[in-house]
Amino acid sequence: MTVIDIERLHEDFGAQVNGINFAEALSQQQVDSVLEAIDEFSFLLFPKQDLDDGIQLELTRRLGEPEPNHARLGRDGVIDYFGTVGNVREDGTSVGNAHEHTKHMTGNNMWHTDSSFRKVPSFVSINYAYEVPEEGGETQYTSARSAYSRLSNETKRIIDPLLVVHDYVYSRSKVAKVKESHAKSLPPVQQKLVRTNKNNGKKNYYAGAHAREVVGWDRMRGRQLLDELTETATVSEYTYTHCWKPRDLVIWDNRCLLHRGLGYDADKYRRRMRQTRVAGVGPTADE
Repeated sequence: MTVIDIERLHEDFGAQVNGINFAEALSQQQVDSVLEAIDEFSFLLFPKQDLDDGIQLELTRRLGEPEPNHARLGRDGVIDYFGTVGNVREDGTSVGNAHEHTKHMTGNNMWHTDSSFRKVPSFVSINYAYEVPEEGGETQYTSARSAYSRLSNETKRIIDPLLVVHDYVYSRSKVAKVKESHAKSLPPVQQKLVRTNKNNGKKNYYAGAHAREVVGWDRMRGRQLLDELTETATVSEYTYTHCWKPRDLVIWDNRCLLHRGLGYDADKYRRRMRQTRVAGVGPTADE
């Protein structure tokens, strides 16, 4: 990582990266350094970037295969690699707290990892901030890699071989109705509970709001385990809260980080961030 400058953001994970301007063409050495930093730090902040959708999509492609937006694909049958995080619509107008879209977005306020409900889950998410609220709207992150390292050897022995069912409808139905076509496009999938980063050998558990049940376990017993794992990871001292600024670009590793959005007053403030994701290399069972 000699071509980029790293400043740590948290004891467990996270770094601010200086020395890269994404508005300029990246060298392969720079791309490799970013990928190495993702493996090492899990969360990368690149402040004061000047992006548009074209630049962001090109960056996404340099890091891997862009992941189609599951909502557009499931509801409308359209392949679109972008999602808008916030309450600003395509025509530039904003919607308030009572709007269906705003209510649906509150599902992001639960601890989760993006696209764990897909057979091939996400590698990373890439968020670029255009407009942010003056109050609220932060995003919190925590490392399930760090949390795994804090578990007892006995707990690791128990959870290492387990599979978990991840289900988008299970999680999102808690806050809003999921359209039938969207639900049909995302049937429940099984994921490894414990994943290993092949580049550095570090383990983490893979849970969060989309994790519905443990395969082969009594539903209540499995639910208790999954809830306890989330609670272990999300203790405040192990959590990093990112206060967004316009022109922030953030890349985070969905393989090992949990995150959640914090609320804001959509009647009072505008929030617009554009998100792309890089797909994983295959099902977790093949890792």
